[in-house]
Amino acid sequence: MAFEVAQALQAPLDVFLVRKLGVPGHEELALGAIASGGVRVLNPDVVAATGISAQEVEAVAARELAELERQEASYRGARTPVELAGRVAVIVDDGLATGATMRAAARALSRRDVARIVVGVPIAPAQTCEALRGDAEELVCPFTPEPFTAVGRWYRDFSPVSDDEVRSLLERRLQD
Repeated sequence: MAFEVAQALQAPLDVFLVRKLGVPGHEELALGAIASGGVRVLNPDVVAATGISAQEVEAVAARELAELERQEASYRGARTPVELAGRVAVIVDDGLATGATMRAAARALSRRDVARIVVGVPIAPAQTCEALRGDAEELVCPFTPEPFTAVGRWYRDFSPVSDDEVRSLLERRLQD
C-alpha cells in the first residue's frame, strides 16, 4: 500500500519499522508497540485488563526488538534512511485496530524533526482515529465501520507481505 501512495505522490519510499507487542497467547491483541529509534508505546487498558506483568512486557518487547532489527537490516541493506528533517512524513498502514503501532511510529518520527506527520489508513475504528489526532497533524481514514472487530475482516486477502516483496518494492521505487 505504501508503494502505491509513494508512486501517486511522486515521493521517496522508505521503511520505518514498528512492531506490535502482542499479548502472549493472544498476539493479535496489542498491549503496545515499539518503533525504530527506541520508542515504546503501551496500551494501559490492555495491560491492565490482561494482567500481564512487567517482566512479560519486557520479554515480548525484547523478542519484537530483535525482529525489528532483523527486518531493518534486511530491508534497508547498505542504504541510509531518507532524510526527514523539515519534510512531510506520510505514514501508511493497511489498517488500525488499537492504534498502538501508529502511535509508536508517529512519536518516533516526531523525534526526527519532521515538518508534519500525515497518517493514511483505509480502515480503523472511529475511536482509534480520534485518539491518534494528537500524534499527527493530519489523519486520512475513509472507512470507520461499527462494529469494527479486526482489520483483516475487511480484506479479501490479508496475507502478510514477505521480506522479498518489501525489498522488491523499495528497489522499484528507487528506480522510478
